[in-house]
Amino acid sequence: MSAEEQAQPAQPPAGDDHGAEPPESHQAEEEGVGAAETDQPQPAWAARRDLESHTPRTMGFGDNARIGGGVLGGTNHGIGGGTFHGDVLQRTEITYQFGASFALHTSGEIAPSALAGLAARFVPGRNDFEALAGRLRDEHVLVLSGPYFAGRRTAALMLLHRIGADPVRAVDRDTTPDQLTAGLKGGEPDGGRTGHILCDLVTEPGRPLREADLLAARKELGEDAYLVITTGPAALLEDVPVAEWRTPAPSDVLAAHLAALLGGAERVPELMALPAAAAFLERSHQPREAAGFARLLAEYADGDGEADAAGLDGFSLVALESQVQEWFEDDGTVLHLREKAFLVALAAFDEGPYALTAELGDLLYAALRRTESRLDPSVPVFGTHIGKRLQLARARRFEAEEPTEWGPVQQVKAAFLDERTPLVLLREIWTGHPSARPALVHWLRQLAGDGRPFVRTRAASTVAVLAHTDLPSAMALVIEPWAASRLYRHRSVAVSALTLAHVLGTPHVPRILDAWCESEEPSLRWVAIRAHGMIGPERPAEALAALRAAARHEAARPEPDPDLTGQLAESVELLLLSAAGEAVIAELVRTVHDDRPAAGLALGGFLGACRRTEEDDRHGLPSVLARYARASAAGTPGAPGIAELWRTALGDRGHTRNALDVLRRWVLAADRAPGTEWALAALLPPLVTTGPEYQRISHLLRTMPGEDGAGPPPVAGRLLTVLPRP
Repeated sequence: MSAEEQAQPAQPPAGDDHGAEPPESHQAEEEGVGAAETDQPQPAWAARRDLESHTPRTMGFGDNARIGGGVLGGTNHGIGGGTFHGDVLQRTEITYQFGASFALHTSGEIAPSALAGLAARFVPGRNDFEALAGRLRDEHVLVLSGPYFAGRRTAALMLLHRIGADPVRAVDRDTTPDQLTAGLKGGEPDGGRTGHILCDLVTEPGRPLREADLLAARKELGEDAYLVITTGPAALLEDVPVAEWRTPAPSDVLAAHLAALLGGAERVPELMALPAAAAFLERSHQPREAAGFARLLAEYADGDGEADAAGLDGFSLVALESQVQEWFEDDGTVLHLREKAFLVALAAFDEGPYALTAELGDLLYAALRRTESRLDPSVPVFGTHIGKRLQLARARRFEAEEPTEWGPVQQVKAAFLDERTPLVLLREIWTGHPSARPALVHWLRQLAGDGRPFVRTRAASTVAVLAHTDLPSAMALVIEPWAASRLYRHRSVAVSALTLAHVLGTPHVPRILDAWCESEEPSLRWVAIRAHGMIGPERPAEALAALRAAARHEAARPEPDPDLTGQLAESVELLLLSAAGEAVIAELVRTVHDDRPAAGLALGGFLGACRRTEEDDRHGLPSVLARYARASAAGTPGAPGIAELWRTALGDRGHTRNALDVLRRWVLAADRAPGTEWALAALLPPLVTTGPEYQRISHLLRTMPGEDGAGPPPVAGRLLTVLPRP
């Protein structure tokens, strides 16, 4: 713990070690003091649009669904369970040695045979290696900086080997900058050159590596000794000249190691052309991981039975899991707690704006500090540079458009290099580090109350991964409290979490929703009704059956809740406008004729859908009218079904006014777009089968006002001519 952290006053914990509710002060913060006054339910259509716009690349929803490919492979389910489904992130029990930095914690002479073995498979990378060797030869002390696990230690040893240093000694990694000279020795008595290597020098605030430390080390070394110091991105340096080490390409590392292991390069092109090798190289792997894959590939080539095709295919995922485990098992020497919090935030907001991710990562850091040290969290205003932070996270920086409610805007974004990382990381922190759960739960509850749709959607997608990993805990700690909240914003996030959990293949989500539809708690019924509308397109008959049951249940109550009645209609609207629209239309027609208590549900949802336009453009073609035109051209049952629903709505005393208003909107849309006029002209004749039907529609066309209160638009007269007199 740093001196800055030790200086903070103690505070009570944020929660117990088992993820219990936070204290009342936190609960008040999460519920939002006075928030109920401004809290309003987001329309279901807008909520679905947010899911489609902001769901992570690993679990697309709606039009962006990754069913049949992408990270979730062809099965569209599973993050845990021990098997592979395409690229699905499943827990594996295979372990490999990835060359972790165990050697960095030892001191003493490095065996010449080890140096010779490294030299046989060393890849200089994308640096001018000879220039670096020349600089070491001239200056005697060289600071080599670069990403962790980028091959810096190997490069340092090879630099000493290149200039002829023998022996080479490892300096204790716990050596501090002011102790640097204590671990050094001069040249050998016989005139030979002595080499020293200090890997990942530890620096702290108040104890940086200074130029004076290097000058003292150079004086101690004399003329025949050399020192290479490696540092990571977070090292504190003061007036120190640094040589940047650039990571060699994984393909070069793989080829070099294969050639050394197989005793020649003859079979290297053949092995690197294997599908498993090509898939491995498509990922952003570290040199140590490429070296581990080379060993496995060499065993496979030898045919000794120790490596099989499944092992090759699974190696990349195992390497990723091992990296994530290292991040969170690290004692803070590589990743400070603040950077670990940033990793979790990046997993939640992958491909999102960097500034937002960093902001909310610090929010999680504060919660983790309360849990870890029981201290008041102190988040420094200025911290790690974006480049170094993303380097530590094996992530990239890029610019892209971010959708907003006002239109797309350009943003600086951050994303993991390997798109599987968010799912693996969230699973690891939830199941591998349960003491982090109180802080994580508190953080997620804060995100659920955020005013930004992107943040709320990513909170939901994060919880969906947790639910797939451990459904009972995620339900009890996060989803159920959200669903039972008095705030609509929390309920909406619960809906999104359950929807995305279902997309990931989490079992029992429909059963949960069916049970909540019959709950005595209005908030749970609200969540279940909306969620049925979200997940219903893949099971329209079952979803509509659940909604009809909920409608009958609501109608039988002494005082039906208008909020729930409206939500039922919105869910039907979502289903009708989905890819399952044809099946939904048939179910709605059957409902209005055979299930009178649910007829209002069917007609309300139908008319709500009729108000929607293609691509949500207020001047665009109405979506239901476009569906009618397509169904009519294809001769499918959807066309007469839409006409039947229109006739019923226009003739129903409780819906006539609403239906005429929607029809007026369609006529105005037809006045602006010829395509809309042709579609409406095809629909109107089937709506007139009786005298009252003719009188109702013809009266509308003759008397309706145009835009801005003007007289009937010209299109109304043209449409009047297509109405058949019964």
